[in-house]
Amino acid sequence: MSDLDPIHLKCDFDRMSAVRHVGRVTGVARGVIEIEGLTAQARIGDHLSLRRQSGATLQGEVLHVEADQIHMLPGAAPDGVCMGDQVILNQMPAFAPGLHWLGRVIDPFGKPLDGKPLLPGVQERDLMSTPPAAVSRKPLGSRMETGLAILNTMLPIVQGQRIGLFAGSGVGKSTLLASLARSMQTDAVVVALLGERGREVNEFVETALGAEGMKRSVVVAATSDQSALARRRCAWSAMSVAEYLRDQGMNVLFLADSVTRFAEAHREIAVAMGESASLRGFPPSVTSLIANLCERAGPGTDEQGDITAVFSVLVAGSDMDELIADILRGVLDGHIVLSRDIAERGRFPAIDISKSVSRSLPGAASADENQMITETRKLVGSYEQSEVMIKAGLYAEGADPLLDRAVRVHEELDDFFAKTDPGGVENSFNRLSLILRRAGANPVRQP
Repeated sequence: MSDLDPIHLKCDFDRMSAVRHVGRVTGVARGVIEIEGLTAQARIGDHLSLRRQSGATLQGEVLHVEADQIHMLPGAAPDGVCMGDQVILNQMPAFAPGLHWLGRVIDPFGKPLDGKPLLPGVQERDLMSTPPAAVSRKPLGSRMETGLAILNTMLPIVQGQRIGLFAGSGVGKSTLLASLARSMQTDAVVVALLGERGREVNEFVETALGAEGMKRSVVVAATSDQSALARRRCAWSAMSVAEYLRDQGMNVLFLADSVTRFAEAHREIAVAMGESASLRGFPPSVTSLIANLCERAGPGTDEQGDITAVFSVLVAGSDMDELIADILRGVLDGHIVLSRDIAERGRFPAIDISKSVSRSLPGAASADENQMITETRKLVGSYEQSEVMIKAGLYAEGADPLLDRAVRVHEELDDFFAKTDPGGVENSFNRLSLILRRAGANPVRQP
């Protein structure tokens, strides 16, 4: 055992209580269970354990507190619940991250999922903490190496930046997140897996991250079969871990997969609380909920580290104007769009350059680099606008000099966008410069 283990063990004992408050079921209506006898002790968010007459236990959470009763939102269907069933109140569990959590897989309540014991840290943290004051936050930091040529050049990510990853299902979103977790130069990585299939959690940990990636990572997971309460809490718990590491002076990479499932879990809970789903199928409170989560990431104060964040969004039918995608575009510092068409022709990562933006530009690149980025975007855009005509054989060389250059290097650029590049940002720009020189772009820097 490490020297700190006795301290963690003592703190865990200090949080225990020998008292258990008990109530009784008085009704079940509109998806919630009504309970009396606990109004003096219960708080919003406290855990409840309902013992059915069959002997099975139903877990839930306090949703409403009224003068004479509380309402429990069950974590599963309330089948078999009847009047008079006993309900035990468990105070909201303490969430206290520690540096010893690095390398571990936990649930949203800080309990280990990897089969090994895990003690909480010394200091409890508020799951709904406020972001650092706006005027005290540092500006965005320096450009970070990502291990991918396309992000090193066209879509740079800087320290403290918050970026969205927009993708439909099956186009490589999780693979790209795993690549960033392994390759980005940060002190620690916190991964929130919200509503994932159980098989994918283990696959992400063992295959995508691997042993080396896990050494500096904390994975917080709530699978799709868990309650909406657990899935929503997963995002808050993971962000609290990232904030704890940031407060230790560490630069943290935060990956959330996905904000869409976070919003869907909140919708279930909000509707049960009586809020109408009047905002394109979501409750109005979802806007402030997502904005608050995103604002907690970003640069810290001068005494803190930074949280660089990537929030993934499931875009149904590639509709970039659906509500969750629209909310995130408004609060983040850029967005990366994955294209199904690009994925289907076998190029990964399937990033659509024309639809993706990094708001760290132009400040994150030098004047020469910005000129190369602009020239590359022109070439990509020109080819995409005329792609149907080119493939139909209607393109005639010499009619448009820009299109001529785009056709000349289209395959080279497409291959460049798919490359990993452990050589770093400078090496990526040198390779891009060579391609642009072959296209006849002028001026470009000498490699």
